[in-house]
Amino acid sequence: MADEIQVVPQQVCILIVDDLAIVRLSLQRILAKAGYRVRDAEDVPSALAVLNEDAIDLVLCDIQMPGASGLDLVKAIQPRIPDTSVIMVSSMEDAETAIECLQQGAFGYVLKPYQPREILVQVNGALRRRMLEIAFRDREAQLAQKVREQTLEIRDSREEIALRLISASEHRDHETGMHVRRIGLYAAEMARLLGWDAQGVDTIQSAAPMHDIGKIGVPDAILQKPGALTEEEWVTMKHHTTMGATILKGSTVPFIQMGARIALGHHEKWDGTGYPRGLKGEAIHLEARVTALVDVYDALINRRHYKEAWPEVRVVELIRKGSGIHFDPHMVELFLANLERFRAIGTANPDQGHDEDPGI
Repeated sequence: MADEIQVVPQQVCILIVDDLAIVRLSLQRILAKAGYRVRDAEDVPSALAVLNEDAIDLVLCDIQMPGASGLDLVKAIQPRIPDTSVIMVSSMEDAETAIECLQQGAFGYVLKPYQPREILVQVNGALRRRMLEIAFRDREAQLAQKVREQTLEIRDSREEIALRLISASEHRDHETGMHVRRIGLYAAEMARLLGWDAQGVDTIQSAAPMHDIGKIGVPDAILQKPGALTEEEWVTMKHHTTMGATILKGSTVPFIQMGARIALGHHEKWDGTGYPRGLKGEAIHLEARVTALVDVYDALINRRHYKEAWPEVRVVELIRKGSGIHFDPHMVELFLANLERFRAIGTANPDQGHDEDPGI
């Protein structure tokens, strides 16, 4: 790639900074003869003014000048490097100063008296490096954008897979895509609050919507029964947790593996009185504890075919009372402290046209 980069002098503007007019004139002649566009300044303040008003590709700057030094100029424009390359010029051979200039981002260091060819070689080399660094930075930016796009595509694909898996059971208990989508968004927000990395957040966003996939194995007579379930029917209904885990088990895909854990554990309770295994406290998978809380919140805050939506204050009170009994206390604390985030998710993703049956 380096061999492909060629400096075109006519497209380059160079700023010469030196307090001696004769030096500026000498450098102007050398650079103009080579085809470069040239501007000059006698001190650091005037150089900064030129840099602010013109697109400067390279600065040739004397180190020793009255007032602010060339090193001060390098430090001032350091955030602009490599967009603007810098070559230092000095009549003193000062290794310490030269090293500091290079550490601050200068490309090269030329001693006076200099030969025209030496100046042109240094300028060409600095400009080529500038072009390489800019090209590399642009390529990195393009690659980062492509990674972001692919990540979004993967996340959207995973969500679509989850929703399509769930769609087989949705029509049977009146759940809609907005309910399961909200569960994923709530769970992802809780994961962020818990400090999960981006991959973990994306995984639970795709996995949590599959929490009730096991309802596909529950008979319609039970699933759609308008009244209270009998004890025998309730036992059958509880099996949707193990059936969901069975449907999703054995996958090598991380979000489906997590979905299996959530399906199995989202009705466990912190005090050990939940089902299907009666797990207690941290024995319940963290992702299942997250989903348990946001599932109850969504079921209560939204309208169902058998009830109106609860007022938020009532929902908050039930969740608060359930801390340490139904829900992980730390989870409740985080949720209530950031309630406005979850409220915003619900507002942005309302139900669309028909009732949903709550997760049982």
